[in-house]
Amino acid sequence: MDSVLAPSSTSSFSSPLNNNNNHHHHHNKNFYKSNINNSKNKSRFSVPSSSGICNLRKFSTVSFGYGYRYGCGCRLRRSSGCSKIHDSTRGVMASSASPENSKPKVVTGPGGYVLEDVPHLSDYIADLPTYPNPLQDNPAYSVVKQYFVHVDDSVPQKIVVHKDSPRGVHFRRAGPRQKVYFDSDEVHACIVTCGGLCPGLNTVIREIVCGLHHMYGVKKVLGIDGGYRGFYAKNTIQLNPKVVNDIHKRGGTILGTSRGGHDTSKIVDSIQDRGINQVYIIGGDGTQRGASVIFEEIRRRGLKVSVAGIPKTIDNDIPVIDKSFGFDTAVEEAQRAINAAHVESESIENGIGLVKLMGRYSGFIAMYATLASRDVDCCLIPESPFYLEGPGGLFEYIERRLKENGHMVIVIAEGAGQELLSESMQSMTQKDASGNKLLLDVGLWISQRIKDYFLKQRKMPINLKYIDPTYMIRAIPSNASDNVYCTLLAQSAVHGAMAGYTGFTSGLVNGRQTYIPFNRVIEKQNKVVITDRMWARLLSSTNQPSFWSAKDVIEDKVDGEESNQLLDNGNCSEESLVCKEITN
Repeated sequence: MDSVLAPSSTSSFSSPLNNNNNHHHHHNKNFYKSNINNSKNKSRFSVPSSSGICNLRKFSTVSFGYGYRYGCGCRLRRSSGCSKIHDSTRGVMASSASPENSKPKVVTGPGGYVLEDVPHLSDYIADLPTYPNPLQDNPAYSVVKQYFVHVDDSVPQKIVVHKDSPRGVHFRRAGPRQKVYFDSDEVHACIVTCGGLCPGLNTVIREIVCGLHHMYGVKKVLGIDGGYRGFYAKNTIQLNPKVVNDIHKRGGTILGTSRGGHDTSKIVDSIQDRGINQVYIIGGDGTQRGASVIFEEIRRRGLKVSVAGIPKTIDNDIPVIDKSFGFDTAVEEAQRAINAAHVESESIENGIGLVKLMGRYSGFIAMYATLASRDVDCCLIPESPFYLEGPGGLFEYIERRLKENGHMVIVIAEGAGQELLSESMQSMTQKDASGNKLLLDVGLWISQRIKDYFLKQRKMPINLKYIDPTYMIRAIPSNASDNVYCTLLAQSAVHGAMAGYTGFTSGLVNGRQTYIPFNRVIEKQNKVVITDRMWARLLSSTNQPSFWSAKDVIEDKVDGEESNQLLDNGNCSEESLVCKEITN
């Protein structure tokens, strides 16, 4: 790992990425031009580009893990600059693809501060021209006191700390920058949607197009038809505000989507051949993983192309971010199915309403829909193993609830109980085009098991109604909350791409829009922590057993505390982040 040590004799450093000014000057374009080019107007605490790395002064530790090494990776002298020879034909540092490329870009500061920054075009392309941000003359922003994000702004990943805790991991705050790296007339953007459907896809598409057009004056926006394979196998759609005006009122995606079909070379060839220089990729963890590979290939070729991701998953299983768009809509729509199950079950003797909700590996929809409903007696999710027969098992609990209330409602996530199915049925190992394991239908299976148990073993008549709204909850338009969220995500992605950032995902962290490196959103899946307070709240709401033995709970708490301790300290595990620090 190559690192750059900042000189310690000075107290602040400037950045060519985000020179900011706290004063309010809305209409004086010359003022901004002079500020942008004025090297004396310095702000602290930003990650510089290759052209400004010699100006690092504030922090004692700066670790850069990329193969192109932010310039050359050598220890730079204060005034001599870097003598590394650049490839004049490409305007980039000669580099080869290697595992180093995907390692994080990290800046550390006093008090245990860690900034996990995102790449920038100037990291590998020398002498990029910059332009005043058109927002300074935009009437919509004329009333905003400070419409450019301050260079020092970052957002902490962990919001709850102790008085002696280190400041921990931070991400760069999203928003418009004082200068941009694209002239509006030269921008040729494209948008692609991949993976399964999710409420809000059309809203994100609309707001990217309208944001580019209304905020930055960009006229050329292309829609890629049919997911990743659409880059080289499908027609494209010309997008403008008129075309996308009403699409947020419809579910699905006007661009079409697909799983798989990712051929990195063909995709980047298509991007290069079409003259595209901003790529907006909307999709889940698999899609973002593909976006990361696309970014690495673009960087390797030295192309001036910004790659921005917008995380999409109805299961809410993308890590780091507070939640994914469409999740609120899915939970709200799930209420209709749960309400129907409740009406059916309470209208007949020993009625059981069983609702299967989406959640392949993460049970967030089932958990939040249960908490919102208050009519659910039992919630089963993939993260919480359960068993059917015996003391403390599901069958015993169902029988007790039926005797107490005469009816009950069960919510089960599609990924729950798969290990039980594997024991009683032939295990399936097939996968879909995205590499996800094809799950057996746990709803039908557990419905039949419940019926068989009470009719054959307990001789107790029951009336079970099974409701599966799986695809209903993801095919509807987004609600008001998600529409607002989609707007923020889309506009943040546009601001980041115009400012020259690349290889990032736009996401909400602790209520603030941020730019998150691809490696952080693809390193693992977000799952319900069943030793956390939220799951305890659900158990107290439904009054269901945990289906865990005391030994299991103790072991899981120990494991959770170990992983949380790593997060609290802001350290990097071997599985995700490897940070090599050099201190004075």
